[in-house]
Amino acid sequence: MIVPMNIKPRQLEIIEATGKLLTTSGINGLTIKNLAYEMNFSESALYRHFSSKEEIIVTLLNYLNENVNKIFKESPISGVFEKDFTALFKELTYYFKENPFYVVVVFSEGLINESARIGEKIIQLMDSLTKHAQAIIKEGQEKDLITRSLTSEQVVQIIIPAFRHQMFRWKISNFESDITQSIESLSGSLLELLKRRSEQ
Repeated sequence: MIVPMNIKPRQLEIIEATGKLLTTSGINGLTIKNLAYEMNFSESALYRHFSSKEEIIVTLLNYLNENVNKIFKESPISGVFEKDFTALFKELTYYFKENPFYVVVVFSEGLINESARIGEKIIQLMDSLTKHAQAIIKEGQEKDLITRSLTSEQVVQIIIPAFRHQMFRWKISNFESDITQSIESLSGSLLELLKRRSEQ
């Protein structure tokens, strides 16, 4: 497991419980009262660690953003396009498989509207993913390995929603479907679609 940023052990327990509660009850079910009940805490005990629900979610998003960036830092672009493209999906899948209750946090539609501060943090997180994916796509295009009929930005706007869709289906299955196989199949299919075809 990735070592967290400067978060105390009890705070980490709280943000992990927050992810679980978001998954089972949604944003409307995420209240300080319900979170305290989930953890067998008093509400006052939670407030000793975080000043508000918003602060808990922002801390969770900062934690996720740091971990995603660390994944990319530890898996730098190798220069072998297919390897880098596959690794992008593989590493993210491994992380979410180890931390399934964070999936809903990253891909929640309702959470981004919870507050301007939370929305900003979600956008930062998605920007980190987009930036890395776009660098890999540019690599393939510069080597003339994949289509240039779309910009790297347009390609990323296709592959990230496809990844999100598989993660959503995994969540709907209560994390019981084989997400590794699903993502491997997806990355293979996307590669086949993106490969540059010879001029007829």
